[in-house]
Formats: sequence, C-alpha cells, structure tokens
Amino acid sequence: MKMGAFLLGCSMLAANLAHADDAKSVIAVLTDRLTKIGAPRIDGSDKAGGEKMAPALYFGTRKINNNYDAVDDIKKAYSATATVFVRDGDDFVRVSTNVLTTEGKRGIGTALARAKAYDSVSKGEQFCGDVDVLGTPYNACYNPLKDAGGKVIGATYVGFKK
Repeated sequence: MKMGAFLLGCSMLAANLAHADDAKSVIAVLTDRLTKIGAPRIDGSDKAGGEKMAPALYFGTRKINNNYDAVDDIKKAYSATATVFVRDGDDFVRVSTNVLTTEGKRGIGTALARAKAYDSVSKGEQFCGDVDVLGTPYNACYNPLKDAGGKVIGATYVGFKK
C-alpha cells in the first residue's frame, strides 16, 4: 500500500509540473484571477515605474499599475513570469510585472517589443509561442485585455524561461 500511495503522489506531482510549464493554462489562471476582481477599464493615468506616466488600468475598483499581487502569486504558484500591460497609444506598457531587468529591478514602464505577440494582441487575439522578454528567451502566452466596449486596452503575459 505504501508503494501505491508513493506512485499516486508521484503522478500528482508530475501532473502539477506539466501544468506549471503550460503557459496557455497559466495565463488562463492569471486572466481568471484578474477578471474575478472586476471588468478591465482605463481611468486616468498613473506612474509606471519611475517617472513614466501611463494610463491607469483597473480591474473593478483595484488599480493594477504598480500592484504586484497577481503577478507575484503566479510566480509563487507556477515559477512563471507574469506581466500586465496597459495600452498607451500604439504601445503596450508594463504596469505590473515580476520580470526583472538586467539591473534586477521590475521591468515596469518598459514597452512590449513590436514583434509577433504585439501584432496579435493589437488585433485582439491571443499569442502563444517562443519570445524574447527583455533579452531572455521564453515560452509564453499573451492575452489581449478588452474594455466593456470590446476595445483592446492592455494585455496579460505569462512565460517560462527556456
């Protein structure tokens, strides 16, 4: 019986590890967590990191700019990087992230690179695949964030270092 319990524990651990490396599953967890707070919307502007100003992104009444609860929970639970971007004109600016710069600081205020993920979320579509995030390769997914009128106002990201 002890061997059976051990094997069951091993299979449960393997299932959790497989889920942890699945960016598509984990971005669904992040999106679900944020949308349970409330619908995404823009209201005013706020700092995104140091001195950079960006639109203030809210889920319900909770402002996401410079709030790291959701992205840090994703890192703790899945060992994944996570970011919430707000659309600022033609850019998507990081307003909440656990992605670190080469200086070891959160990459707040930096923009999403204009590549495959940018093209997809700009059109309101999900992108999953290999990307470069601040100079490091990741297996990642990006979801567009839309306001009540269906306008793309931001994006979420989850990635696993390759």
